[in-house]
This record gives sequence, C-alpha cells and structure tokens, in this order.
Amino acid sequence: MKLWIGNIAPDTSDDEVRALLQKYGGIEVSSIERVAEDGSRPAAILEVATTTEMMFKITQRLNGLYWKGRSLTVQSMNR
Repeated sequence: MKLWIGNIAPDTSDDEVRALLQKYGGIEVSSIERVAEDGSRPAAILEVATTTEMMFKITQRLNGLYWKGRSLTVQSMNR
C-alpha cells in the first residue's frame, strides 16, 4: 500500500520519516520516494505493508499532525 505525505520539512531524513510511521502507526516503511516539487513543501510516497483498516487509521492520525514545524498532509494512494 502507498501513503503520500506532503509538507515535510526540507531537512527531514528518510530515517526520521520511518521513525514517525513506526511511532504513530507501528508500521514499517519498505521504501520512500521523494517527490520533486518547488522545494517549499517537499513530499514523499511511502510503500508500507499494512491492512486497509490500519492505513485509514494512520492517515487519520497523521493528517494535520504538526511535526518539525509543519502541518503534514497525508493521504492513502490506494484505490
């Protein structure tokens, strides 16, 4: 399953993103693809192994979370 996270602080490492998902959802991230934007609101697409129910919960938990000085935008990319 894929999860899109936007408005990530520019200096955020992949390890910090992984730690965030582990802390707030208890899920492991198998890959992270950074999305090229103009640089003011970096985003990433994360590949995670989880259930649809857990994906809904983690999306609800993280969307709007104030982290590293920014409010995250989080969406499930599954159809």
